[in-house]
Amino acid sequence: MSALTDQLPALLGVLLGTSGTILATGIADRSRWQRQQAARWDERRLQAYVEFANAVKEVHTYALRIANLNALSHDVDREQALARMEEADIRRTKTWESVLLLGDAASIIAAREWRAAVTDIARYARGMTSAGFELAAGLDHANDTRDRFYQAARASLGIRGSAVPQSDWLAGKLDLPAQPGA
Repeated sequence: MSALTDQLPALLGVLLGTSGTILATGIADRSRWQRQQAARWDERRLQAYVEFANAVKEVHTYALRIANLNALSHDVDREQALARMEEADIRRTKTWESVLLLGDAASIIAAREWRAAVTDIARYARGMTSAGFELAAGLDHANDTRDRFYQAARASLGIRGSAVPQSDWLAGKLDLPAQPGA
């Protein structure tokens, strides 16, 4: 019995060491898995934000072109631009679902506001706006909401540094058509 008692501290040390190793390995594996999951979702969130932003910007670009065509009375290119804007609008609708699924609350709210501002411009381009809508103000609003979306998306992705707002810079670059009927 005394031989067992003499070896008991060594046996307990081996058991304690093995248990500690198993525990430490489990904690490290779990931590590594959580980091990999976070990186994976960040990549998908980034992809969702980029695809959504590209689709919204495409609708915005076509709407502005159509607004310019309306002012210049070029009907042939207008129909083609309207068709392309409709295709872009479908892409925007599809990519919106990914933003809803993967985005955080601030990014979703900012994306919704940008989408609504660009929708107003697209309605203007189609000739479907309510009285009182002014293209210049609508474009300023769309640019402001775009900046807010990018700020929220960067924060959501943990990107350090601040986004460079584009709305003030863009405001001076726009060559807007005259209002229809003006």
